[in-house]
Formats: sequence, C-alpha cells, structure tokens
Amino acid sequence: MAVELVALELAAQGRVGDDALLSKDELHARLRAVGERRYHHLHPFHQRMHAGELTRGQLQAWTLNRYYYQSRIPIKDSLVLAKSDDPAFRRVWRKRIVDHDGNQDGYGGIEKWLQLAEASGLSREEVIPCTGVLPGVVYAVDAYLALVRDSSLLIAVASSLTELFSRDLISLRMDQLRLHYPYLSSGLSYFEGRLTQAPEDAAFALDYVSTHAQTRREQEQVIQALERKCAILWAQLDAIDYAYVQPGNIPPGCFVPQV
Repeated sequence: MAVELVALELAAQGRVGDDALLSKDELHARLRAVGERRYHHLHPFHQRMHAGELTRGQLQAWTLNRYYYQSRIPIKDSLVLAKSDDPAFRRVWRKRIVDHDGNQDGYGGIEKWLQLAEASGLSREEVIPCTGVLPGVVYAVDAYLALVRDSSLLIAVASSLTELFSRDLISLRMDQLRLHYPYLSSGLSYFEGRLTQAPEDAAFALDYVSTHAQTRREQEQVIQALERKCAILWAQLDAIDYAYVQPGNIPPGCFVPQV
C-alpha cells in the first residue's frame, strides 16, 4: 500500500510516465489543443476583421504585409524538400510549391493573393517588391524560414501543422469578407483554393509526424514546433495591428494607406 501511495504521489507531481510515448490520439489531442489556445484566429486584428470593423486602408495593409508571408511559403517548402531523401515524400510535398507558384505565370496561390490585393485597391507594383512591409512582419516570416532551415525534417514538417486549423478560419473569413467588405469579393479565389488544399496538406503532415516522432522527446518537439509557428503567425498580426490599428505607429518607409 505504501508503495502504491508513493507511486500515486509521484504521478501527481508529473514524475511518472513523463517519458511514455503518447498514443496517436493523445498526440493529436495535444496538437489540436495548441490550435485552440494559440492559433491566430483569436488575435484581435482577426476579430476586428470578422466583425467588419476594419477600414479599407487597414485591409490593404494586411493584404500587403501578408503577401510577404505568402511569397515565402514556396521557399519554405523548398527547404523542406531539400531535407528529405525519400522520393515518395518529395512527390507529395512538392505539390505545395505548385499550389503557390503555379505551373506557369498567372496561376497559383501567390497570383491569387495579388488578385486579392488588387481588389482591395492596391496595384501589383506596390505589393510585389515588398518594400512597404513592416519590419516586424519581415522578422517573423524570416524566423519561420530559419526554423525550417535549421531544424530536422520532422520539426520542419511539424511547423506546417497550423493548416490543421486554417480551414475553419478561411470559411469564416470568406463569409465575413463578403458580408462586410463586398469590394473584396472578386479577390477571394485564394481562400477558395485553400479550403481543399489545406486539409489535404495537414492530413499528410499529421500522419508524417505521428509516424516519425518515435520517442516522447520527439513528440514534445513536434508540439513545440507547432507552438512556435503559432507564435510566428501571431507576431505578424501584432505588427500589423500596432502599426495600422492601435496605436497606429507606422514605421518609416512602410506602407501608408491613402484615405
């Protein structure tokens, strides 16, 4: 009885079973809990967007700054590809690059994002050079590239798992953009494509990390990678919100909305 009591006390203190491998269901639950607490659908900027509280200029600023992130996604995925010596993995993962770059000019997610920017009232010439992007956004996106570049393949794949949560946000965003900002309706094809692309990509990545995280330490690293990616997405919105909403301090050389 005394031994059992000691075991129960140690378990309550988190000292028993800490190294036990999580089941797939347990790992998936931990990952989804990260999204529930940390995904940027909770950010005040997105809350304002979905409530119809943003001006056209603020939406332009979001569209322009988010373009920097969109334009770096194929670079990130190329870094992931370079880490794998498995042709089967590379065949699946390279789809992500095609989804964003397209097979030729005028196609792909980056082109569709430019169409959203144009619907907001910006020109391609304003957006593509990224000269007006906020320093905070640049630092956050570059941190994502560094995370993928400097980590193992397992961690690089795990950092993409924010796609587990993106479909619900995209569905809500499309509905609210059409409702509150009808002038954007002609530029929503990017989101329409991601409604199917993101769940497919997320399912593959989730299966990969579930299979290849073979120790508890690796499972915890997978969870931490997702937490860090959520922080990177949150930091981008922090920078946009600070510059264009509250308190509205736009750094020198960055995009200034025209009233």
